[in-house]
Amino acid sequence: MHYLITGHTGFKGSWLSLMLHLQGHSVSGISLNPLEKSLFRQADLHDIFKSDRRIDIRDTNGISRAIREIDPEIILHLAAQPLVRESYKDPLSTYETNVLGTLNLLEATKQLTDLKATLIITTDKVYKNKNHLRGYVEADELGGDDPYSASKAAADIAAQSWIKCFSNSPVGIARAGNVIGGGDWATDRIIPDLVSAYSANKVPILRYPEAIRPWQHVLDCLNGYLKLINKMLVDATVGEWNFGPSFDEQYSVSDLAEAFAQEWGLCDEKIVWLPEKVKQPHEAENLLLDSSKSREKLDWRDKLSFEQCVKLTVHWFKESQVKSPREVTISQIEEFLYLS
Repeated sequence: MHYLITGHTGFKGSWLSLMLHLQGHSVSGISLNPLEKSLFRQADLHDIFKSDRRIDIRDTNGISRAIREIDPEIILHLAAQPLVRESYKDPLSTYETNVLGTLNLLEATKQLTDLKATLIITTDKVYKNKNHLRGYVEADELGGDDPYSASKAAADIAAQSWIKCFSNSPVGIARAGNVIGGGDWATDRIIPDLVSAYSANKVPILRYPEAIRPWQHVLDCLNGYLKLINKMLVDATVGEWNFGPSFDEQYSVSDLAEAFAQEWGLCDEKIVWLPEKVKQPHEAENLLLDSSKSREKLDWRDKLSFEQCVKLTVHWFKESQVKSPREVTISQIEEFLYLS
């Protein structure tokens, strides 16, 4: 199959591109330039793509032309402005990227004759957050207080409308939780903050230490996306799907920091995090997903426990200091694919 990934130079996109390449698929990508310190650059992934385009997803004509020329069979739309705090700094760009960018992608699919499936990646933050401790299900109300969450909810609603009005091939919507894994260097994300602090023998500052999040390894999340695409190819399934850990896996930001510090090799007596004292922009306190639909209808489940997620992530950062980051990433993908 020929896959097109938008946002292929990002964290998830890099893991997904290499995963599909190792499985024998042709992979093309449309994205902005990768960050200087990124998995895409560290693993030197430029040579695995059939077509590797640098186009802003907001460029309607550029996206239309590139998608027509690439002519993919399957599209995964990951391109986004993915950071909550950045959305407060630049809300207009966030809305343009996440909403208009999604519509640009969907509009461009009208011209494709060989397209078999399109998967729009949104987020767990599309749900109107009521801070309850039951998982959100696909039929729950959407909404968002911060510009990031609101823009992704709007993109999700736009994709739902598209499915009903315009689709010439199946369109699915995947809502996933907080993914972690090696090679994540993005600003304002917990894993890069922990790695930077512990590598420099410093104590990380946590903005929301008690916030509960659906932590999940990036490979479990991507495996869910691919399970959904396989079903779409078989029976033209459409609609919204959650991909998150089971309810037994409820961990806070501070839980993650403490597990990460222990795996990093810091002793139990050492202070491994401190709370942020400066007031921060609003973010949801509790956020959990109910992924029963994906478990029952896609036969999908997390292969990795919370502890295994943390272990794999720490090992990636440590091993990539002495081995090729690409070699370490390939090794973890192959190890994951062998798991039952």
